[in-house]
Amino acid sequence: MTKAVLGIIGGSGIYDLPGLQNVREEKVASPWGEPSGALRLGEIAGLPVVFLPRHDKGHRLSPSDINYRANIDALKRVGVTDLVSLSACGSFKEELPPGTFVLVDQFVDRTHKRESSFFGKGCVAHVSMAHPVSPRLRIRIAQAAMAEDIAVVREGTYVCMEGPQFSTLAESLTYKNLGYAVIGMTNMPEAKLAREAEICYATVAMVTDFDCWHPDHDAVTVQDIIKVLVANAEKAKRLVARLARDFPREHEPCPIGSDRALDTAIITAPEARDPELIGKLDAVAGRVLKA
Repeated sequence: MTKAVLGIIGGSGIYDLPGLQNVREEKVASPWGEPSGALRLGEIAGLPVVFLPRHDKGHRLSPSDINYRANIDALKRVGVTDLVSLSACGSFKEELPPGTFVLVDQFVDRTHKRESSFFGKGCVAHVSMAHPVSPRLRIRIAQAAMAEDIAVVREGTYVCMEGPQFSTLAESLTYKNLGYAVIGMTNMPEAKLAREAEICYATVAMVTDFDCWHPDHDAVTVQDIIKVLVANAEKAKRLVARLARDFPREHEPCPIGSDRALDTAIITAPEARDPELIGKLDAVAGRVLKA
């Protein structure tokens, strides 16, 4: 079996991971460009853990400026098998107030400026995104939350907007009426790229506000979000520590095939593949391209 390596992507307010031991920073070169920052590699309770702050230290990158392909490629290159995204979000439901953690099970992608695939001209692939979240990983996060007495909601749809501006009232009401649970700016195309890289992926969406639909709450501001971010970040760090302590040391095959997503995805004939693109895919798709 493959050794389990737990990856953590820290969103807004989470720029470090206390409790990581034997830490070393590594700037991983990627053929897809520059990742958000150096990876922090270490251990928690003997489990290899890799941390990447999505916006870099000091929050220097906006959602549209993040190189999602380089981030996922870099995490794949250091052996990450399971990836947890810790992400701030707005809520569309009264029952999901600020401070709530939602274990997302579905996504709606409304982004339009971002590179959303490793594949393209010279090597075409179509992976399934019907179930974008690894159910086993989501269950393990829920169990860790229960052990730490952190309340979580075990499902909900996350709509990803382009940003960096917050929603208009019309947009907010539309998404609420469509039944979405939360809104954020970063988990797409991140989840798609993780699937193409055959990394099991799950999101902990940490509610900071009610977006702007709620008649009894003011429109969201950065100042309001920061107040909630601090409390959410402390809970998230406890959650990660417990998850790592209880995580299996050998990677368990994903029941929906997240870790085998490319088995039947690549459609381009070997003789028609672009050697330059194939070279860039060495980490992401090497398992199937070298077979």
